[in-house]
Amino acid sequence: MQKLYPDAAAALDGVLHDGMTIASGGFGLCGIPERLLDAIRDSGVTGLTFCSNNAGIDNEGIGKLLRTRQVKKMIASYVGENKEFERQYLAGELEVEFCPQGTLAERMRAGGAGIPGFYTRTGVGTAVAEGKEVKRFDGPNGPQDYILERGIFADLAIIKAWKADETGNLVFRKTARNFNQPAATCGKVCVVEVEEIVPAGALDPDCIHLPGVYVQRMILGAPYDKKIEFRTVRDRAAA
Repeated sequence: MQKLYPDAAAALDGVLHDGMTIASGGFGLCGIPERLLDAIRDSGVTGLTFCSNNAGIDNEGIGKLLRTRQVKKMIASYVGENKEFERQYLAGELEVEFCPQGTLAERMRAGGAGIPGFYTRTGVGTAVAEGKEVKRFDGPNGPQDYILERGIFADLAIIKAWKADETGNLVFRKTARNFNQPAATCGKVCVVEVEEIVPAGALDPDCIHLPGVYVQRMILGAPYDKKIEFRTVRDRAAA
């Protein structure tokens, strides 16, 4: 099966539709699928639900789609660096489901494994537990309450990888591996952008982070400009 497409718009052709749920990899501005997010913005689809650790920053990452009002709901862990996100949330224009970071990663992983739900201690007794089933189980410290969290089953997964071979086997680079790997598995269709594509067989099988069976479409996204969330500098010392 030919998985390589000429650009992001071609890779998403026939996949996007209004009201869909999208799992997006990355953490902050690290390892985010920039080209695919731009193509989603340019497509004009609306009413989107994004499952992502965060929403990027203003005008970067998912923040671009917030500016164009294409996102209806965010399922996220951290949203503190996006003023437009804050404005829309406080104005009641954006639905938000806050999810602890580890729980969000496990919800994606569970969805990818076909697991509809799991119980966790994280969030017990907090706002995270509101409206969720609570059960008591015998744990390592005796009987304790656990809350039911649902696996995430997305219509589309968009991720970024460092290297791929022609069959879609992926290698992530350092911290970019965190949410990209579980996000990739929980989408009905997984589209990946990569920095480098090598011939089949060129990657060490022991170094593959995500097998190509999870990847339906991919693009070469390079070159990339390194984005910096916060630039902190000190005054130049007097000569």
